[in-house]
Amino acid sequence: MNIANLPAADEVLANLCTWASTAAPYLAAASPVALAVWIWWAIRRARLVRAALADRVTLEVVPTSTFDPSEGEVGRWARQLGRVHHSTQGVPARGSAARLRYSAEDGKMRCFLEGPATAAAVLAMPGFAEVEVRAHRAQKDIQPVRFPAPREGAK
Repeated sequence: MNIANLPAADEVLANLCTWASTAAPYLAAASPVALAVWIWWAIRRARLVRAALADRVTLEVVPTSTFDPSEGEVGRWARQLGRVHHSTQGVPARGSAARLRYSAEDGKMRCFLEGPATAAAVLAMPGFAEVEVRAHRAQKDIQPVRFPAPREGAK
């Protein structure tokens, strides 16, 4: 390329003004549509997150007294928890995160694993050889089975 072959600045400015005046009506028509699509997408994401946060499962992770994981086991469990996000069916990361919660009750430390209900199967998979994963006792969807008392005189 040669500098002599480049267009002059006033020619470039004239071409730019011509392009802008031609495209202005189309851009004006497309911007409300783009804004509406963006608003719809934001509302959809917020609803997905809200639904995922409202429907979560809690599992208790109970290790044995001889629990001593190797570095490989810890890495394998971390990768397993990383799959939780992929099993939540398109929920944004904010609503599909797994959470480890620790609490101390009566001098005993307890570990809880919490995540979206759609990823309950991944969360319930044991990650370590000497760890039991239990459904949390306060889980609302597990109801006790009750049998009605037999009526007197009925056989």
